[in-house]
Amino acid sequence: MGASLSSQTDGTNRTGMRPGLGDIPEGCLACVFMNLTPPEICNLARLNRAFRGAASSDSIWVKKLPTNYQDLLNLLPPERYQNMSKKDIFALLSRPVPFDDGYKEVWLDRVTGRVCMAISAKGMAITGIDDRRYWNRVSTEESRFHIVAYLLQIWWFEVDGVVKFPLPADVYTLSFRIHLGRFSKRLGRRVSSFEHTHGWDIKPVRFELSTTDGQLASCECYLDDMEQDYENRNHKRGCWIEYNVGEFIVSNSETVTEVRFSMKQIDCTHSKGGLYVDSVFIIPTDLIDCKRRGILK
Repeated sequence: MGASLSSQTDGTNRTGMRPGLGDIPEGCLACVFMNLTPPEICNLARLNRAFRGAASSDSIWVKKLPTNYQDLLNLLPPERYQNMSKKDIFALLSRPVPFDDGYKEVWLDRVTGRVCMAISAKGMAITGIDDRRYWNRVSTEESRFHIVAYLLQIWWFEVDGVVKFPLPADVYTLSFRIHLGRFSKRLGRRVSSFEHTHGWDIKPVRFELSTTDGQLASCECYLDDMEQDYENRNHKRGCWIEYNVGEFIVSNSETVTEVRFSMKQIDCTHSKGGLYVDSVFIIPTDLIDCKRRGILK
């Protein structure tokens, strides 16, 4: 039985009568692969030489790349991608590609090939960021950019940012990733301190986004209401939480989309502090929903 299975997968026909998987025409395999995800294609490529050949076809992988993948490649030195197959280009772009002095990153989702983006706190304008009485830059492995901004105390809290990029046509959600309380490692364990955490339960923080074609979205949230956050299954203090600001639609892939975003609490009747600002994410909306439901990993 083992010999029979082996002959089917490696494409050899020991009886001279039965066809094996290796006898399937490469064109038929390519038609099947068109309907599979990149991880599924790579797994099937391990079966035999015929599958491996079909799985490397440029005609398959160009369909998995976004229409504007060349815009992503243009962020890299030409020698990084010259003479690469489309499969290798997909693999290259599924890793973060930095731009704007490394403060922003763009990459392809490994399953869907959709474009995702992140903006570091260092790529945003933060009121008082250069005054160490108010803010500190903190290095941490908990951020994809390895550095976050920590607020000690301030009266006027304002974080603004802008990104310009030729995003593919899609519906995107913009979110801020923040953390209440200061964390550190003690005896190998992560611990949080809330010594400076105050003021976020008095007035809500206002999140906003706008695009150059007139799209607007906004919301208000109390960051420290001390109630159970059921969606994240934990309290808001001591953990990273992504606050969704809203959605925007890109209908033309050939033009540059400009998105402005902000996070503000400028009521000067009270101070606030004890907050990390990590980054802003721009992700296709249904991709976020799929990951929450566990469809995508």
